[in-house]
Amino acid sequence: MLNPFFLQGSKSEQSLIQDLVNEQLRMYGVEVYYIPRKYITSNTVIKEVIESKFDNAYPIEAYVETYEGYDGLGTLLTKFGIQDKDDLNIVISRERYETYIAPLLEDISDTKLISRPKEGDLIYFPLGDRIFEIKYVEHEKPFYQLQKNYIYQLRCELFRYEDEIVNTGIEEIDDNFIDEGYTQSLTLVGSSTTATASISIVNGGVRTITITNRGTGYLSAPTVILSKAPAGGLNAQAESSIISGLIDCNGIESDRVQSVNLSNSGYGYTVAPSVSFQSTDGYGSGAEANTLIGDGVVGIVTVTNGGSGYITSPEITIAGISTVSAAVTAVVSAAGTIQSILITNAGLGYTEIPSITIGSPAQIGSGTYMFNETITGSVSGTTAIVKKWDQTTNILEVSNITGTFILEEFIVGSESNSSRQLITLNSETTDSYADNLNIEREADFIIDFSEKNPFGLP
Repeated sequence: MLNPFFLQGSKSEQSLIQDLVNEQLRMYGVEVYYIPRKYITSNTVIKEVIESKFDNAYPIEAYVETYEGYDGLGTLLTKFGIQDKDDLNIVISRERYETYIAPLLEDISDTKLISRPKEGDLIYFPLGDRIFEIKYVEHEKPFYQLQKNYIYQLRCELFRYEDEIVNTGIEEIDDNFIDEGYTQSLTLVGSSTTATASISIVNGGVRTITITNRGTGYLSAPTVILSKAPAGGLNAQAESSIISGLIDCNGIESDRVQSVNLSNSGYGYTVAPSVSFQSTDGYGSGAEANTLIGDGVVGIVTVTNGGSGYITSPEITIAGISTVSAAVTAVVSAAGTIQSILITNAGLGYTEIPSITIGSPAQIGSGTYMFNETITGSVSGTTAIVKKWDQTTNILEVSNITGTFILEEFIVGSESNSSRQLITLNSETTDSYADNLNIEREADFIIDFSEKNPFGLP
């Protein structure tokens, strides 16, 4: 039986030790942020966390035990690339946690075990601008001095992001996750303005380019080469496009030349120029075409204002007196502007410069998306979380995608109420560490399925 005349720890003695601990932490510690984990969904059988969220952060003083540097294995070069294996051990006051952080967590739903720091919560270490995950909480060290414990020792590992939602409202914390995880890029409609262009007419210019043989085996659009104009003239220029999914007589699918449009009709030709096609990547051959020339043809169409808010090529009207009317088509950029105007038929017999009118964009986009807000596709119902919004390029980067977005649907922000139409989307989700696309491209050069099955026909 203990001697009743000797105290094993009075309230005043315990309070004195706790006060000394608190004072030492404030004097020699570092102000870190404690970030509790919210458990949004979890596996009901093995309690595996499916979806987490971090949207609160509380500053608290902590003593860094690893004063000579990070613990752990450090930075390793592995077959999977460079990996950081840094650990961090810190000490926080038990009283400060129980009287400051725990009461704040009582009114927050989806948290667990608020009575002490818990494994799975995060620590923001400002000196290294790094996020650590608590892996173990030692709550009995030192071991019951005067029958009480006064600190929590947190053993932490560098946090590995797995598409959790992090939105604490503290920029130095949240910006650590902007470029993390799998993301998809959506190009949306910007402010809507109508494009304008100017036009010229020339003599001895190329009127049309007609394909006589589409060729086969192309992986990308080949370069179009037109023979030179006579001295004093200007060489014509053209661009090709390819079509996929065509089957030849041997039952082999390949890409072929679909069309050739003029970017400049040239002038001064007395004989129709010859056309040749040059592969840009060493794949594909056999494409052939011929040309027609004439006087009073459209020479070049210059975009004077690319406009904004275009999703598809608008209707373009060329009005003027001619023998044959000219026809053009617009190339719309990913940002929704008119990038260039190509000539599909330069017309014939213009004696005066015709007028050119470009149709207006059909839709108007508005609003500014907010970091970490939920967006929804108006038709598909697909949801995602905003990672980054670039007002200049109208590119929206999103993560945590559920479903598949549909082109031309509206992307609506849940908090900002932004609503813009989807022009293009990157069908591949990417992250800052994966190299999947490059690996796939290199593999295609090793095993080529474009002409035949290398493993034989079934």
